This record gives sequence, C-alpha cells and structure tokens, in this order.
Amino acid sequence: MTTSQSVRPAATGSRALTGGFFANTDFDFETRLALGATAYGVGDPGSVLATVNGIADGDWRGWFSAWTHRGDLFAALGVASAADPPGAMWAHLSASAAYSRALAAVDGLPAGEAADLMLPTFRSSRRSWNAMIDSSGGRFVRVEIPYEGARLPGYLLRPDASGAPRPTFVMTNGSDGALTGLWSSGAAEALARGWNAFVYDGPGQQSLLFERGVTFRPDWEAVLTPVVDVLVGRADVDAQALTAYGISQAGYWLPRALAFEHRFVAAVADPGVVDVSTSWMSYMPREMIALLDNGQKDTFNAYMAEAAGQDPELERTFAFRARPYGIDDPFDLFTAVRTYQLRDVAAQIRTPLLITDPEDEQFWPGQSQQLADLLTAPHELAPFGVADGANFHCQPLAPRQTAQRIFGWLSTHLDAKRTRLPSPDR
Repeated sequence: MTTSQSVRPAATGSRALTGGFFANTDFDFETRLALGATAYGVGDPGSVLATVNGIADGDWRGWFSAWTHRGDLFAALGVASAADPPGAMWAHLSASAAYSRALAAVDGLPAGEAADLMLPTFRSSRRSWNAMIDSSGGRFVRVEIPYEGARLPGYLLRPDASGAPRPTFVMTNGSDGALTGLWSSGAAEALARGWNAFVYDGPGQQSLLFERGVTFRPDWEAVLTPVVDVLVGRADVDAQALTAYGISQAGYWLPRALAFEHRFVAAVADPGVVDVSTSWMSYMPREMIALLDNGQKDTFNAYMAEAAGQDPELERTFAFRARPYGIDDPFDLFTAVRTYQLRDVAAQIRTPLLITDPEDEQFWPGQSQQLADLLTAPHELAPFGVADGANFHCQPLAPRQTAQRIFGWLSTHLDAKRTRLPSPDR
C-alpha cells in the first residue's frame, strides 16, 4: 500500500444519481436531461458539467446566463463550421438545446424581465434548430401542416435525401419541451435505424405559444389527424408503416388522439398519463379541492392569491404552468386542466401501445399502470429503474436504454404487419 493510499479518507461513494446534482428539483432534472441528451450528440458531458459548475443552487438568473452563454458559444461555432456540415449540425443542435435550457429559467426572473427575454430566447433556440436543418444536405425538410385555417410547423427528418419511402416515427412533444429534446428522445435513433422521424409544434407548444399565442387543447386528435393526413400523402413516407410517440404530457395527448386516429401500426406513451391534473392537485390541501368540486370560485381564488403572495416559488410555478393553457383565473385554470383525462376514451384505442413505467416518476406516479388497466387494445408496460440509471420522468439519463426498448417493440409490430400484407405480385 502506498503512502497516498494509506491516508486517503474512507470512500462514501458518488451520490449524483440518487442524491441529485442540485437541491433545486428543476435544476437537477434539467441537468439530467442535458447529460442524457449527450448520448445522441447534443453537446458533450463536459460542456454540460462546465455550464452548471458555476451556478448557485436555485439561482435562476445564474442558470439563464450560463446556458445562454453556452448557446452563444455553440452558435458561433456552428457559423464558423459552415464548410464542415456534420460539425455545423452538431454545433447548431447543441446551441438550440442550450438556449432551450436557458428558456426554462425565464419564469424564475422578475416578471417584466421575463416577459422581455422569453420570445428572444425562444427565437435563438429555433434559429439554431433551423440552422441545423439547413446544414443537413437536404436530408431534413420543413413540412407545414394545415390546421384550422393556419399551419403547424413541422420537420421531416430523413436518413438521406433519396426520397425513398420509409417507416416514419411521429413524435408529439410534452408541455414545454423543445424540438431538440425530441432529437435525443427518439428522432436520432429512428434515423440510425433507417427510419424517418417527424417532429412538430402543436397548440400551446414552442412557436405556437411564444409567437402566435395559440394555447393547449385536450382533444389532440384534432392536431394529430392533420399530421397523418399530410404524411400519408408524401412519397418519402411509407403510409403503411407509421408509428407514434408521445413524451411527458403527450403521454396523455397521444393516447387521447389514438382513441380516434387509427392509422398508426403501434405507438409509445412515455410515460402513461391518465389524468394530467393530478400533477397539479397532488400538493393541494383537501379543503382547496373541495372548493373546486363545489364551485366556490371566489373563495378558491382568494386562497390562491394569498398563497402565491407568500411563496414566490409557487407564484413562479403557477405562471409557468398557466401560460400554455391561456387561462389566468386560477379556478378556471384548474377546472380546465381536470378535463385532460383519458378515462372516458381509453377503451376506444385500438393501436398497440407500449407504456414506459419509470421508477421515481415525479409528475404522474402510478399512471402508466392505470392507463394499462384502462386499455382493451394490445399493450405492454416497460419498467425502468434506478438500478440501471433509468429512473425519473422519461428516463432522462437513459435515452439509449429507452430507445432500445421502444424501437425493438415498434419493429416487432411493423414486422408483424408486413407479414400480413399481400406481396406486390398478388
């Protein structure tokens, strides 16, 4: 034994996985997401750790500044790498993700400052995303979706520019996720397997919220069916090989749409969400829930105003959650969110559904099993746990484990459908 070994203090072991990177739960979860995304080439683990290294726990301004600075560095690198398209794509993608992490902190800033920074920060993220699209050599194309007299922005990500028809993985985002989050949540894996991936902004998401003021709706079939209508008419999409994926709150939206839209071969809810409102109601005293149930709007709102005045973090969280619903009145907002539930439609789903079921789910614990219990369609639960570093909402530190499970399951269903189709010479 060397001298240095003999005086080394007793090891206590790393506690980052279970103890967290920050005490602030938002900072910790965002750090996990950023580190997990590096598995699919979004930044580097070192750049993530270097960015968060100087941020004080709970310092929203520090978080915003650090990630904005990182985005600026990546964006400049992308411009400087124009002659090297793969390098430019990596830098622009990483810049877009960094700006989106800065955006997550805007609501922690004073209200006036937050209002001034929100749209420019979003536009920085989307500008870098579009620069990545434009660096793809024609592999990635913009596809607009007609929607209620307007259009939804969409992007068809293809493994090459040949235009060959391919299986297509249609991805629906959660309540506040950026498109870069979908890259590491399945789009990059789809491309690696020779599939297309389609990503888009729906009502209340990203460009529709920040630039147009279009807010959430519970009936997502009104959104997803126009997406499918466009995709099945494209020569570079195999209309008989569509699969669907919904992440986070889209674990509600996608199953809701599948109750009415039956053209997908198979789908994945990551995780299952039967009732969106439970993530809002679980911290609410029973007396407040009773006020909601009994329609006592004025009393409920008075209590909410008092609580928000005493707790700046509660006020921040409420503003963040309320914005995409477009409802300022607390009673009306909570009443609306309670309509986002699947109990009335789950039995209408026909599409085979894989439901992820992570240990330590923070937002909708137990609801993956609840969704499985409601289904009459073929379905399967996919458990993930801390023993494999795959715990927490949407398995942030285990995107490749998640993809391996998801795409293996989807491929099985695609293969089964192909064996049932008649051969071309019949």
